[in-house]
Amino acid sequence: MQTPPIIDVQQIDKFFYTPEPLRALSQVSCTVAPGEVVVVIGPSGSGKSTFLRCLNRLEYADAGHIIINGVDILDPRCEINAVRAEVGMVFQSFNLFPHKTVLDNVTMAQMTVRKRPKAEAEARAMQLLEKVGIADKFAAKPDQLSGGQQQRVAIARSLAMNPKIMLFDEPTSALDPEMVGEVLDVMKTLAREGMTMVVVTHEMGFAREVADRIFFMDKGEILEQGPPHHFFTAPTHPRTQEFLGQIL
Repeated sequence: MQTPPIIDVQQIDKFFYTPEPLRALSQVSCTVAPGEVVVVIGPSGSGKSTFLRCLNRLEYADAGHIIINGVDILDPRCEINAVRAEVGMVFQSFNLFPHKTVLDNVTMAQMTVRKRPKAEAEARAMQLLEKVGIADKFAAKPDQLSGGQQQRVAIARSLAMNPKIMLFDEPTSALDPEMVGEVLDVMKTLAREGMTMVVVTHEMGFAREVADRIFFMDKGEILEQGPPHHFFTAPTHPRTQEFLGQIL
């Protein structure tokens, strides 16, 4: 029997009012299987980040259904904080608490949301800081770290909650070029370990190497999707062909 998708998006619409209605997402439907890595690409303003933010209801879709691990998060009865505890998110900006140490940043949510004792939370934090290669910075404040190091702390903080899904919203776009690789290496490790991931990025090399499927978005729609070898060598939609012709 086929495993049900861990993410099931059904015909979602999203409008912003500025003050005229602007349709950011239009009848978007897709599924993501457990353990699958989906990379979302497309031009600026295509709806990629809005789509990602809808997956944990940081943006509330105006129509359709978003079913995360069997729960429709657009149902008014949904306990969204319980769902978010299972969905880690890493943003362009690192969103670390500047007055807290690295260790504190990685333990706080564990203790408040997961109700872990301090010793257990700190042990988990140190394990993950070791995993992302910055255990020696546990006592540092964020402003003492490079951008790449701060982003790795942000990833460790999300992983500390033991999420079933990780969402990445252009996690390397705010980094200096020489720092991009260290963050992508952590993400590649997560992919190899079987983490379900949806990644909005402009890093085409990462998409080729790590993605199981690539979604191409433009004007609030998923125009094309497929495995990297087919997507990059034989795209079928004219807009995908035009986009890849400009960036590759």
